[in-house]
Amino acid sequence: MKIILLTIGIVLLSACSVEPGSEQWCEAKKEQSKSEWSANDAKTYTMKCLIDGMAIGSEEWCEKLSEKPKGEWTGDEASSYAKHCVL
Repeated sequence: MKIILLTIGIVLLSACSVEPGSEQWCEAKKEQSKSEWSANDAKTYTMKCLIDGMAIGSEEWCEKLSEKPKGEWTGDEASSYAKHCVL
């Protein structure tokens, strides 16, 4: 029983983390000192928050992805779409 409760708790807590490239993540990175960023943070911020201007979960991102054939979606795109655009 304890293992089940522990597993459920971990799943619920991991669902609360901010997804890299999401609007919340972009805002948090704006406030954070650039010296604290990893190379992946800088790459993701540049690609998702600056260049295409469409952070994961933004209205524009949801619209663009909904226009893309669902057979061409990656697993990450499908998961993010369900999390940010459907729910």
